[in-house]
Amino acid sequence: MSEPTTPPPPLPQPSSKGEGESAPPRLDIVFRDLGRIAYDPALALQRELHQAVREGRDNPTILLLEHEPVVTISKRDSAATNLLASPDLLQSLGVTVSKTDRGGDITYHGPGQLVAYPILPLQPLGLNVRNYVRLLEQAVIDTVARFNVHAHRDACAIGVWVGGEQTEPDPAACESNPTRSGSKLAAVGVRVQRWISMHGLALNVDPDMSHFNLIVPCGLAGRPVTSLAQILGDHCPSMQMVKDALRESLAQHLLTLPTVPAPPKPTP
Repeated sequence: MSEPTTPPPPLPQPSSKGEGESAPPRLDIVFRDLGRIAYDPALALQRELHQAVREGRDNPTILLLEHEPVVTISKRDSAATNLLASPDLLQSLGVTVSKTDRGGDITYHGPGQLVAYPILPLQPLGLNVRNYVRLLEQAVIDTVARFNVHAHRDACAIGVWVGGEQTEPDPAACESNPTRSGSKLAAVGVRVQRWISMHGLALNVDPDMSHFNLIVPCGLAGRPVTSLAQILGDHCPSMQMVKDALRESLAQHLLTLPTVPAPPKPTP
């Protein structure tokens, strides 16, 4: 996941309406639970939905799912160098490798990790890319708070973290203290094409954490990865409970944003 040098701007807030004023329209967003699915078919579905949403043939959609074990590598030049495991080791563990067109670096997905792929038009929601990423992070922070886990953002790296220091005004300090922000609980990596989003977030509920040793997660050397199961032990919620909480959190953040009317088309 790419690393901003400055904290992102605050999220846009829905405008308040006075008495007698009509509420602004909301997007009709559909949630689809795909269960467990391999990476490549899920990516193909995202692309199909992206085109359908862009052409107005389908509603904005958020896919909720778990992947079969897979390492995904972005187009970033250095991403492939962060794959530490040999092909033989990956094969013995049943972990495949897929190329991806999202932002960021290298990421592991697998059973026990909750993935959300929102296919959303950002302009009607009044969101730019940075605010959208911030919204996804906040949705995860609010989700895990329901299970008494205090998570936070990091000033130097995109994602959701637990432990460590929560603020760092000097980006240079990120290089000198790579474990400053504790452990990463959720990764965020998106692609926005024609102002419609793809990819999204991955929240570690109870995955096989040893699989993260196959890579340098998100290309961030020295920064550990954690899960709700590691944090909460026997009190870790089920995947379904976390999925329901994330669905509610995303809906709360997205469905309360007033839509922005599209600009009129120029007269020929």
